[in-house]
Amino acid sequence: MNDERILVGFDGSDDAAVYKLTDELAIINTLDFFTPMDDDPYVFGQIAAANSLSDVYAMGGEPLIALNIVCFPCSLSMEVLGEILRGGADKVLESGAVVAGGHSVDDPEPKYGLSVTGVVHPDKVWRNTGAQIGDVLILTKPIGTGIMNTAMKGALLSEEQRGELILSMSTLNKYAAEAVKVSGASVNACTDITGFGLLGHLLEMAGGDVTAEISASKVPLLTGAQEMIRMGIIPAGAYKNMDYVKPRIRVDDGAEIYALCDPQTSGGLVFAVPERDADKAMEKLSHISVFAPHIIGRVIEKTEDTGIIVKK
Repeated sequence: MNDERILVGFDGSDDAAVYKLTDELAIINTLDFFTPMDDDPYVFGQIAAANSLSDVYAMGGEPLIALNIVCFPCSLSMEVLGEILRGGADKVLESGAVVAGGHSVDDPEPKYGLSVTGVVHPDKVWRNTGAQIGDVLILTKPIGTGIMNTAMKGALLSEEQRGELILSMSTLNKYAAEAVKVSGASVNACTDITGFGLLGHLLEMAGGDVTAEISASKVPLLTGAQEMIRMGIIPAGAYKNMDYVKPRIRVDDGAEIYALCDPQTSGGLVFAVPERDADKAMEKLSHISVFAPHIIGRVIEKTEDTGIIVKK
């Protein structure tokens, strides 16, 4: 169904839907939920909420209201559910939005997330396509959450590594999005890095019109992720992502792509900004963001059927 008020819908692989209400106001709608990745229910609630809110920030918007989505077995203690919801509510409060209800069902496997509504100016929507030749690619969080979550399930992480992993997944992309806005940098494309991995989401950003050229050595990894890769601690999703992107990427000799295909939970944002704006975006990100931003590559003219070139 065609409706000119739908600014972002089924036509692409964007992070959320955007519906124009007036010439100065559009609403963003998104939802996401998943199974626990940490034994601490409060931490799980925080991470799930941060992940759900991320789609609004990836579109350049501000979240206003959230509804809980809960699947929970009656056999488990309601105290556990209370902690999950408390974690989610605290993270929503941090975002500036409010939790205003939700829905729950009895399910043998716990799941939690949010349906989030946000707002954005119709002319200031960030889409995950539209990167321009000459743009610089900025990544706002280290990657490797899939690898490190797999290692955590095997009790292979130190307390420091677990702490960094949880901090990464529970940190709102609010701060990175606000930093880029405050910097005044133009944003030609933006996406958050989630289940398709860095390379999968960069392919979306290239959109078949340009090629993203990145340096694997410049992509930040969570502490210990490279060691886990050498040990063979690689989630099945990484292999699936690798199979998906391989036909459309070119990898230089010596460049490793396991981490670049790692499915992320509540990953960071990737911005495509004009080179002239890169310094001011990086400056604000460095002062406001929880994690150090990294320039990981650039956008070049389309190279045959290649969406991404991975250099060493």
